[in-house]
Amino acid sequence: MIAERPAPGTEIVFQWRKWDGSPHWRHECVYLGADEWGDWVGQPAGWGSERPGRTFTAAAPNVTLVPPSGDYALTVNRDHPKGMRIYIDLAWDVHAEPAGGPQAGEAPVLFTGIDMDLDVVRVDGERGTWIDDEDEWDEHRVQYGYPADVQRHLEALAADLAERVRAQLPPFDDASADVWLDRLAELALPPRA
Repeated sequence: MIAERPAPGTEIVFQWRKWDGSPHWRHECVYLGADEWGDWVGQPAGWGSERPGRTFTAAAPNVTLVPPSGDYALTVNRDHPKGMRIYIDLAWDVHAEPAGGPQAGEAPVLFTGIDMDLDVVRVDGERGTWIDDEDEWDEHRVQYGYPADVQRHLEALAADLAERVRAQLPPFDDASADVWLDRLAELALPPRA
């Protein structure tokens, strides 16, 4: 959680990296607020995300919960073109950076964390909920030398999160995120060029 939170609607950046420090996804977002689950940021439709070698523009609005534990980030989509409702990035050390002023015309990096490969995904329809990228996890835990205690923690967390998503327990239910998706919609932020 953030000691001094920015005003809702403040533009921020969510910057991911890999275990070795190399850059990963960088998302254009806005800070939305906090509740008992943690801090929420949003990405309106038409805003960008990029990582080395790939960029995309959000086709639909989404909000991301950053819990105080710092070991995952829960993203919930509204009207996703492929029916993806939930995407949870298992992580290490997701935390808020002090929100200084914009540097060189960019929004301040407010959230940063280490992407730990494993993801929990829920889509509308038959496929339901599953743990994704287990092959990437197996490759990277050797390549990057993830400590054994980190591996045990995140494997257990992935299984626990998948069960909580299937059961739609808060904050993995629709109602918890819909409040924040509605707040994002109320900001009426235009797509980026």
